[in-house]
Amino acid sequence: MEAILKDPAGAVIGLDFDGTLSPIVADPAAAVIHPKAPAVLAELGAHVLAVAIVTGRPPATALELGPGLAEVPGLVILGHYGFERWENGRISAPPPPPGVPRAEAELQLLLEELELEGVTIEDKGRAVAVHTRRSPDSEGALDALREPLARLADKHGLVVEPGRMVLELRPPGMDKGHALSLFLAERAARSVLFAGDDLGDLAAFEAVRVSGLPGVTVCSGSAEVAELAERADIVVDGPEGVVALLEELASAFSRS
Repeated sequence: MEAILKDPAGAVIGLDFDGTLSPIVADPAAAVIHPKAPAVLAELGAHVLAVAIVTGRPPATALELGPGLAEVPGLVILGHYGFERWENGRISAPPPPPGVPRAEAELQLLLEELELEGVTIEDKGRAVAVHTRRSPDSEGALDALREPLARLADKHGLVVEPGRMVLELRPPGMDKGHALSLFLAERAARSVLFAGDDLGDLAAFEAVRVSGLPGVTVCSGSAEVAELAERADIVVDGPEGVVALLEELASAFSRS
């Protein structure tokens, strides 16, 4: 943190979206960014090397759920764990993987066979997520889905990404850690902060650790994911705590 404060022009601020900038809600489509976040990120963007949102969401969805993000100076959104990139109003991405729609086509039948109540499917374009948060027994439904979804993913050349009451089927070869590492190298960063809340953010925490840069990891704390808090340098109270920490940083930059 000292390195970031002394040399903000060399710092990359990396952030997850759901659970970090946006509170977790039962319906992923109803998620919305913390109301103070866009303005805080805009202020940070005026001082640091780059602000990057690294998320499993498509960049277009993050922008839709985050009004004001498109106006944050220099913001980069690495969506789908880095497979898609939004920058300067443009999205760049390789062709979508064929395994995702094939797996999705089989998912509904699989859920019917398992007779799981309240489980929902989210089409994310380059990935498909199965949510159990609305199920009467969300943990039990998640456990019942692990092996069948692992077999389905293997059949279609995909991997399973676990999360908070969700299992996501996505292409292999990219994760938040790889995406963050590539971005740090691209920008020749001199320090890094990354904030996340879920198991998928562990790879980004590890990327900070092995980067060789002065770095700090921040956990947006919750009762659902203890492992991330154990690995973090700083634990704050959910998105409200993340935004408060970013406000402190922005204020420190302005004073200096």
